[in-house]
Amino acid sequence: LVADGFDECIVGISDPAPSRVPCVVYDRARAIHNLRLQGMDRDEAEEYFSFNVVGAWVGEGTPIFVELAPA
Repeated sequence: LVADGFDECIVGISDPAPSRVPCVVYDRARAIHNLRLQGMDRDEAEEYFSFNVVGAWVGEGTPIFVELAPA
């Protein structure tokens, strides 16, 4: 499963734990930036992301969003 409109935010695929499927992993900061490029201010992007993206559980294989540590 993938999150529509966030392909450029993909950073990898999760390593499946026993009895789980791999999930696409996205960079949260890039996802928020992507929403801001669509015309949302920071607060709108954060709210939309929290409710409509992270809150969209679609079952096993639902994408994962992570905060990347600085390099």
